[in-house]
Amino acid sequence: MKKIIFILGLLITISFGATLEEAKIAYAKGDYQTALTILEDLALKNDASVQNDLGVMYDTGKGVKQDYFKAKEWYEKSAAQGNASAQYNLGVLYDYGYGVKQDYFKAKEWYEKSAAQGYASAQYNLGIMYANGYGPKQDKRVAKQWFGKACDGGNQNGCYNYKILNQQGY
Repeated sequence: MKKIIFILGLLITISFGATLEEAKIAYAKGDYQTALTILEDLALKNDASVQNDLGVMYDTGKGVKQDYFKAKEWYEKSAAQGNASAQYNLGVLYDYGYGVKQDYFKAKEWYEKSAAQGYASAQYNLGIMYANGYGPKQDKRVAKQWFGKACDGGNQNGCYNYKILNQQGY
């Protein structure tokens, strides 16, 4: 009986157009099923931010069974609309081979799209790629430039690595 009442309440909430705020409240309370249902409804309306949020849920397994394939699908939908966070998240999937064949060049492409929008974590990861030669040829001068951009965006690891490369003469 409780299950039927819950489902009816959920359907009524969704039919009246639940909001992202309601999904966040449900998620914070640990009511992941309600949050997931609301987010999926909003994501199907091409909300890029919500699509990225769903990708994160599937990527991390927070509130759902971890599923990198579903995470990638939601990230791709969001990234196609220019969402920098989703572009970064796709870069991470390819960088580490989470649910996809590891591919540094695809990772670099996604990081570059995100970094072009000022996403500091993507700029930092590009710095790491160039500093270590993961994908692109090792180039510490280019790495230093990316770390500098990441630092300017508030990424403290970027600041630290920029300082180290600067001390090394790059």
